[in-house]
Amino acid sequence: MTTSITLGHFLSLGAILFAMSVIGIFLNRKNLIVLLMAIELMLLAVNMNFVAFSHYLGNMDGQVFVFFILTVAAAESAIGLAILVVLFRNRQSINVDELDTLKG
Repeated sequence: MTTSITLGHFLSLGAILFAMSVIGIFLNRKNLIVLLMAIELMLLAVNMNFVAFSHYLGNMDGQVFVFFILTVAAAESAIGLAILVVLFRNRQSINVDELDTLKG
């Protein structure tokens, strides 16, 4: 008995990962690191869907989009961590509620 992994399996896993990241964003309003991880998980769920559709349709367009998304995600996490370091140096906390005190 062999079972093959179909497109529906990949889309279901992508939907579960996306839902977990949305829940992580809405339930966690305090810790900036967890918010950044939830955003990264959301981008990875979308990337999984792109790769699954790309493989299913037999073209490379989805996989090319994934490289661009990963580049943007790396830049986003670097900027987010830089903001986190500045927040921690100024306020001695990484509480998201204190981000409004950094307004210019």
